[in-house]
Amino acid sequence: LNVDAPYLLRKIVGVDHVIFIQKNHLNRRNRTLDIVARNESFASRLIIHEHCHYSVHPENPDWTCFEQDASLDIKHFFGFESTVEKIAMKQYATNVKKGKEVIEFYISELLKEGVNHITPWVGPPEEHGAEEEENPSQDSGLRSRSDSVNSQHSQHSLVLGATAASIHRKSLTPPEECSASPKMDSSIDKIDDDYIARFLGHLTMVEESQLVQLRRWLQKTHKGKIPKDAHILRFLRAREFSIEKAREMLVHSLAWRKLHNIDRILDGYKPPDVLEKYYPGGWHYCDREGRPLYIIKLGQMDVKGLMRSVGEEAILRHVLAVNEEGLKRAEEATQKRGYPVSACTCIVDLEGLSMRHLWRPGIRALLRIIETVEANYPETMGRLLIVRAPRVFPVLWTLVSPFIDENTRNKFMIYGGKDYLSAGGLVDFMDKEYIPDFLGGDCYCGVPEGGLVPKSLYQEELVDKSPEEQPLSTDSLYQTASVAKEFPHEVLIEVPEKGSVVTWDFDILKGDVTFTVFCCRKALPQQPLH
Repeated sequence: LNVDAPYLLRKIVGVDHVIFIQKNHLNRRNRTLDIVARNESFASRLIIHEHCHYSVHPENPDWTCFEQDASLDIKHFFGFESTVEKIAMKQYATNVKKGKEVIEFYISELLKEGVNHITPWVGPPEEHGAEEEENPSQDSGLRSRSDSVNSQHSQHSLVLGATAASIHRKSLTPPEECSASPKMDSSIDKIDDDYIARFLGHLTMVEESQLVQLRRWLQKTHKGKIPKDAHILRFLRAREFSIEKAREMLVHSLAWRKLHNIDRILDGYKPPDVLEKYYPGGWHYCDREGRPLYIIKLGQMDVKGLMRSVGEEAILRHVLAVNEEGLKRAEEATQKRGYPVSACTCIVDLEGLSMRHLWRPGIRALLRIIETVEANYPETMGRLLIVRAPRVFPVLWTLVSPFIDENTRNKFMIYGGKDYLSAGGLVDFMDKEYIPDFLGGDCYCGVPEGGLVPKSLYQEELVDKSPEEQPLSTDSLYQTASVAKEFPHEVLIEVPEKGSVVTWDFDILKGDVTFTVFCCRKALPQQPLH
């Protein structure tokens, strides 16, 4: 197969096409078709594997189940292999619906030709000594697979009826490998309505049924402590009440909690002195809906100083303790207020955020923290209010947003300048009497100020012995320049092809600058910087 290479691969490797090997296996007796494809080009740099499986729906023989999974393993990508893999996985998930569209197209073509039923193949009777061996069919036909490279460990399935209108998700794990799962039962127990209203919040009958099924499955298979219904419900909501996906996520989280003894993390926990003084985060009353409110002055955080004083593991453990404290406060708020409080609200103050925060090890640690919290504390963020976002914020947001769940991103409110003081700002989410003094309110806030960690507190084993590097290391997209008054500084940017989007961002340490963008249609002799 000759497949058009994605834009990123074309720019890095310099090729327009990549070669794929595809094998088709048709089993007429079992009425299944398996299509497996892998890349032949650049196999030493990256490995792409895709599998499509067509089978008969177990409940309706006139329906076809379409299951698709793909994996992408990048071996070398300038130190950002894990980052690229996760971005590719999200991109593949958004494009997987193309498989359904292809099937719908060919079904429509058959219907136009007047074909609305195809008689299943029937083999010869067994008494005639029919061969039991399967006869795989090999087909080297071309397929359009422009999205093959943008996939990583993604699993999706679609069930299509005669008009391809019915969609259903199904596990790709063979039946013999599946772990025990809750059985569908028409006589499922019903949770008391008063209990739901008091501790869980509104649930439809289907959602209530799925909560009961997942809880029953845990009671049968989980040997440890069974989580509370509110905890189980968070995982169901994070996976849009898909029992199988919620179960998989919850089981991994329970194993993680047991491995790291998370249930006891608050027992006698005391953060290191450096974190107590220089970690600019803390709890501050609650919002209008009774959710516990956490404030973090991210712009005043010395990420490099903290990591070189206490280490990445200590910072991660402190963040986990904050999350556990949030769950505890939410549970206490539920008991106190008489209605379910299942999440927290967070205010992130970015005053002081600059390019120094884009330190490569710090970004890597932040991504790890986000990944850990997303996997084990789903649906615990009720609202996240980002205030005083500076001009450098879009750069940081571009780096971290792909790793934040879409449902969580929808809860973000971003305010630049002093917009948070006007209508639609903080007053919409918290009582005016609780707005912190450093954000224009009258309420004293005891959150530490943060600031630079003295180098005298650095631990030798945590200090990188390599020379000081520029933000995002020497292969950064950013250039550093000293601009003198009335002397222009030019940056040439090559536009590779028509329709490209040119973006720029700069941070000024002192004074102010004006800039102009010129478009030159002729090639310039000077080598462009980007």
